[in-house]
Amino acid sequence: MYIVAIAWLFITLMMAITEKSAVAGVLTFVFYGLAPCALLLWLMGTPHRRRSRAKAATAAAAAAAQASVGHEQAEQADRADTKPDQQDLKQ
Repeated sequence: MYIVAIAWLFITLMMAITEKSAVAGVLTFVFYGLAPCALLLWLMGTPHRRRSRAKAATAAAAAAAQASVGHEQAEQADRADTKPDQQDLKQ
């Protein structure tokens, strides 16, 4: 897909060079080549950005779940190391 964008920019650059003034050439390149190409690439990249965002959210949720499991295991280990209360001994 990028090769098509590069080719389109090359074509519009050649068109801009043939314009009669520099201002017309710059405007031709920007409005006929660069802006539409940038818009197209941004729109075509939307699914990839959406997948990347979902993958990052899944990884963050998995990391949070792993951290909470590790925290629970540490609490259980701390409880096992403590001495029983005096009331437990009387019973």
